[in-house]
Amino acid sequence: MYRIFVYIVPALALLVPVAASAHEVYILSSSTIAQDVGMVSPNPIDAFYTNQGRFFLWGFIAFVTVSTIFCMSIFRVFEAWTNPFLYKLKRYAPLVERVTLGLTLIAFAYNSALFGPELPLVGIYGAYTPWVVGVLYVSGVLITLGLFTRIAAFLVALITLVSIPVHGWYMCTYTAYFVVTIVICIMGGGAYSLDRLLGRGKKKNTINQLRKRFEPYEMLALRIGFGISVIAAAIFAKFLHTDLALDVIRIYHLTNYFQFEPLFIVLGALIIEILIGLFIMFGIEIRWTALFFLFWLILSLLYFGEGVWPHLALFGLNFMLFFHGYDRYTIEGRFFKKHPYEPVF
Repeated sequence: MYRIFVYIVPALALLVPVAASAHEVYILSSSTIAQDVGMVSPNPIDAFYTNQGRFFLWGFIAFVTVSTIFCMSIFRVFEAWTNPFLYKLKRYAPLVERVTLGLTLIAFAYNSALFGPELPLVGIYGAYTPWVVGVLYVSGVLITLGLFTRIAAFLVALITLVSIPVHGWYMCTYTAYFVVTIVICIMGGGAYSLDRLLGRGKKKNTINQLRKRFEPYEMLALRIGFGISVIAAAIFAKFLHTDLALDVIRIYHLTNYFQFEPLFIVLGALIIEILIGLFIMFGIEIRWTALFFLFWLILSLLYFGEGVWPHLALFGLNFMLFFHGYDRYTIEGRFFKKHPYEPVF
């Protein structure tokens, strides 16, 4: 089993940019980040060889937990009890998706940074920064309200594309943002928008034909983008530049709460975050994964005292996943969704 893992993790690393951003860069000083990124980091997989007993024990506990949640999720009585409520939530998933992007763009403009504090707008757009801030403000408000949604999303897509030549593969960590912007550019404001209220977009044109063709794949695209972002950030800070995670453990005394050696904690976090990304991408226990992600995200913000604005997208996308649940392109939706029943978690 461990040999499979040893081969899989390096293969996943190929998906990660040479330089990327992760949770750790929000709570460490810039000098510490520069030092850690410039050093040759220890390999977290080495912790497996000195902790094999603990590795397989916690692997077994994780397997039992996932299996238990799965069995509860497809229990017909539980499904019948929860499905009326869960099916009502589905209709609001696109609204959550759109409002998440809109509020996130407003936060970018207010903080004069793109995606996170490590990407100041002035470092990307230079003298054009005030114009970009204005576009982000206006686009964020319009997308939140669902007014001229496609036009606003298209402008945002252009702005984000400009950042790619500046930071290159770095931007792969923020794949979810790109995907959400493109999806909204295609899908428009949706049912709960001013565009719909004012009767805009009802004509049968090329854009609406594209929207109808793309609609079945909307959640698939969003899940893949979100999953890639989670995996990329995890491998960056816990595999390629492990010293970042080790410094977080040391500075914030996390060994007082997790009674393991620091490198083993990093290995566990790496595996968990990769699994979260894979579960999201392939549609396995979607709602449980979203709740699990939200729990640790909230705990992290409270403990480390981080700013909320760089994490708005993570909150919104997890709520979107919980609201929407399963579709035909998820593993559980494909094999365990029997109308009118759907796996609960």
